[in-house]
Amino acid sequence: MKLSTPSKKNKIVFLFGPTASGKTQLVEDFFSNGYEIINADSVQVYRHLDIGSAKPSLELLKKIKHYNVDILDPWEQFTVGEFVKRSDEAVTQIYESGNIPLVTGGTAFYFKHFLYGLAESPIADQGVRDKVKAMLDEKGVQELFKILKSVDPISAEKINVNDAYRITRALEVYYQTGRGLSSFAIPSTPRNNMKPLIIGLDRDRNELYERIDKRVDIMFDEGLVDEIKKLCKMGASLAWPGIGGIGYREFFDAKISGEASIKIIKDNIKSASRHYAKRQLTFFKSFDNVVWIHPDDKDKLKTILDNYLYSE
Repeated sequence: MKLSTPSKKNKIVFLFGPTASGKTQLVEDFFSNGYEIINADSVQVYRHLDIGSAKPSLELLKKIKHYNVDILDPWEQFTVGEFVKRSDEAVTQIYESGNIPLVTGGTAFYFKHFLYGLAESPIADQGVRDKVKAMLDEKGVQELFKILKSVDPISAEKINVNDAYRITRALEVYYQTGRGLSSFAIPSTPRNNMKPLIIGLDRDRNELYERIDKRVDIMFDEGLVDEIKKLCKMGASLAWPGIGGIGYREFFDAKISGEASIKIIKDNIKSASRHYAKRQLTFFKSFDNVVWIHPDDKDKLKTILDNYLYSE
């Protein structure tokens, strides 16, 4: 559906749900016409990370315009601030094309900051930054993560153990202020006069876990091991931000610890994905004004979208 009046220019649809909940199929079924997609996945932004990130197929990427897919190399850092900036630019382009933005993916803090804005946390002075960098060089990222868990467990819960940028940023704020990064409030109202429709996907826990296990099996069938081998030839390591994502770091953790069994790695990916899905749901449940649906209830989704698109 094309935008026909200026009042619709602030409309934007958010579609989120835990990993393997069925977002991609709904995108194809309901958002192929009249929408362009702002991808909110912290691993799919990277080139070469295709199978393990469950990146949209080439067919879907050709069918519906996507933003924030394949924009960086996996050794480059991508911050939530950059995500918000790029996504704001995408929204402008989408409105100019006469379409509606659809923000979808699985990285919950991308949604939160794009919808409400960035927390106004202080910038650390150079002395604090040097101190944290020296700690990182001496102790390594995983030891810094342990320190963060002890001083700011709420922030640590939201950060991947290998995400050196976000771990050091959170520690900088703590050493600068004596307060956890999590204590700095995010604004509570949508930015930029957004009129959002926020749709959350929810499945029975056992059903979701079965889908996760099946999806991991499919990733291995589609060549995940070969994808890892190609990355290794490129020089990939856990120091690369992209390699910290589930589906990748398990291979490099196994290499470090001496685990050689593909079955062990596959089981570790399944386990990590299930834990991640649980954290995603907890985070998503904290959002206000979410319309929760089962992904198979397509009649309800159609009604929700029709009511939203034709409302003022």
